[in-house]
Amino acid sequence: MADDELSAILQRRQTINENGDEIKPRYKVFNPYTEFPEFSRKEIKDFEKTFKKYDIGNDGYLDLKELKLMMEKLGAPQTHLALKEMIAEVDEDKDDFINFREFMLIYHKARQGELDADSGLGQLASLTEIDVDKAGVGGAKNFFEAKIEKLSRGKKFEDEIKQEQEKKKQEHEDQKQRKQMFKEKAALFEQPAIY
Repeated sequence: MADDELSAILQRRQTINENGDEIKPRYKVFNPYTEFPEFSRKEIKDFEKTFKKYDIGNDGYLDLKELKLMMEKLGAPQTHLALKEMIAEVDEDKDDFINFREFMLIYHKARQGELDADSGLGQLASLTEIDVDKAGVGGAKNFFEAKIEKLSRGKKFEDEIKQEQEKKKQEHEDQKQRKQMFKEKAALFEQPAIY
């Protein structure tokens, strides 16, 4: 494993030296809302907030050190090899870092049931969810009450939009009716007078 890493680093360095310039990283446009439709906007924002919290270097990647810190703060410290395995499991571009898309893959795999609950990634995903044993019934109650309130706020918002649409529709109908009445009265003035 270490030999593979070293040879990859040396190969990259040799390529840089032969070409005389730095290899440009590939950038891909990534939209988490379309790529991960199973998550709500709020969930994605929360994942992004968590990612940025532990991206100490502000480079858009979680490296081994940052992932180690994250797991320690979440209360699930991992060995060096376990951290490398965690990165390798979601590292699609094989750069030994976790970018935000790959970070989202952790939660995607957890929701799909593709992660072992005892694995590092499984622990990371589960530590961000409510746990009745740790939070207690009161904590879970507050969590679910907040969920219900959020859903009812969304319903209230939808109802307000529907009311606005109904009001506009009624105003449009009233305007149409007034125009028709005006045309009928205007037609009376257009007829020739009978004397």
